[in-house]
Amino acid sequence: MTGALDREAIVASLRGERTVDIVTTGRRSGRPRTTEIWTTVVAGRVHIAGTPDAEGSGGARQGRDWLANLRAEPAFVLRLKTSVAVDLPAVATPVTDTDERRRFFAAPEASWYVEQSSLDALVAGGPLAVVRFTGPAAWLEDALRRG
Repeated sequence: MTGALDREAIVASLRGERTVDIVTTGRRSGRPRTTEIWTTVVAGRVHIAGTPDAEGSGGARQGRDWLANLRAEPAFVLRLKTSVAVDLPAVATPVTDTDERRRFFAAPEASWYVEQSSLDALVAGGPLAVVRFTGPAAWLEDALRRG
């Protein structure tokens, strides 16, 4: 997939550049759906998160299409697009364990979310999924944990 220098750039991008696209499979349409979103690396793991009751084009909403799509089909593509342009195959798992959710949202790396909403509200209702890279991107699991 990539050479050593490219690998370093990919890890640096994941750690420092939050804005990515995720390409999920539409749960009803079966078509690819691209969503611009932020990732946050906490404890060597990439997470996709949001705030509860975010405003969308139709007003306040709790559900997120991206999360519903990942629940229906966990395999997706995480597309880096800032300093590195690469598609990384991955699988997402929604985080439902309250303690794990609290650890994520209380982590210093996730402070932006707590500035938008209370920690309790985030733990109770913030959309959150952990990412596991697969296939030719599986090397990222160890690379991110090593720091």
